[in-house]
Amino acid sequence: MNQSPETWLARVRHGERLPDEAALDVYLHAPIEDLRSAATAVRARFAAPQQVSLLVDRNVNYTNVCITDCKFCEFYRPPGHSESYVLTRDTLTAKLDELVAVGGTRVLLQGGHNPDLRLQWYVDLLRWMRADWPGLQLDAFSPSEIEHIAALEGISTPDVLRALTVAGLGGIPGGGAEILEDSIRDVVSPRKTRTRDWLRIMGEAQDLGLYTSASQVIGFGEEATHRLAALRAVREHQDSRESSGRLGFLAFVAWPLQFESRYGHVFGELKGWDLGADADAYLRHIAFCRVYLDNIPHFQASWPTMGLEVAGRALHHGCDDMGGIMMEENVVSQAGSIHCSVTEAEVREVILNAGFVPWKRDSWYRPSGSSA
Repeated sequence: MNQSPETWLARVRHGERLPDEAALDVYLHAPIEDLRSAATAVRARFAAPQQVSLLVDRNVNYTNVCITDCKFCEFYRPPGHSESYVLTRDTLTAKLDELVAVGGTRVLLQGGHNPDLRLQWYVDLLRWMRADWPGLQLDAFSPSEIEHIAALEGISTPDVLRALTVAGLGGIPGGGAEILEDSIRDVVSPRKTRTRDWLRIMGEAQDLGLYTSASQVIGFGEEATHRLAALRAVREHQDSRESSGRLGFLAFVAWPLQFESRYGHVFGELKGWDLGADADAYLRHIAFCRVYLDNIPHFQASWPTMGLEVAGRALHHGCDDMGGIMMEENVVSQAGSIHCSVTEAEVREVILNAGFVPWKRDSWYRPSGSSA
């Protein structure tokens, strides 16, 4: 039946699912007021209408050495580069002690695909962190990093995940997804994890009881159909998990590509495309995602890429979470973002000014202070 975007969104507000055959028309043509209203209705199925969560964590990039050469990445350095690094235990100790001192509950570990770091290095790192900072939840190593470690060792990704979980791993971040549509990945990250494998590894992590999130970056020059194909892959994965009673994604976050280096390093090669997205395009996209991904509980506003003001507006476009405070950030800042460090007080103020009540959570979206 041919219906207008407004009619489809009215049906969503009354509890129906937006069907795939209507998705493109709604994405392109729905009035933003209708999208925002429908996104708010879907949000209310999972989160208290007047509450917004936040998390105090630290994003630690343990190495910038990478052999994958993604075309958009200004963070990585090839092996042997004068600016390449692997963080020492002393450096990590200082970072984690500072995180604990400000009441942090999670450390997010992500890095490049470093050919010199073997599985035992990661296992030893997690064991050490679990022993010395038992109160921190360890959210680490995106699916592409897991795949890289497995290839180095000549073992399966489930074997890698099991070893890391025994060592103390608690969750897998949604990094490395970029946009889960392989025709675009073939251009921007041709040596990185394919869509099917990214979702497969996330499913393996979920089978081990790890918390996971899904993500999407827009603004690689892709069309709306590519964005929708990527969202469909996530929705179908989540449907499959739910239908069999298994753990799925806890959260989703989207942001526009950051692509102008602040530091003069030009490793990325995307030139001449229609890159990134402005605030209005981001808000429209996140509202649509909240409507379409009606099976993922929580949606994060992306203040590191959009800034606090736009993130506050995103709370009225279906987002119920401000994500981590992130005491440091190195990846999107290398690519041009200037929104890379905020305080808990600043985030709480944004939430309050947007008309919501802030509450502090852990990685499982429980009130902070629950056991890790």
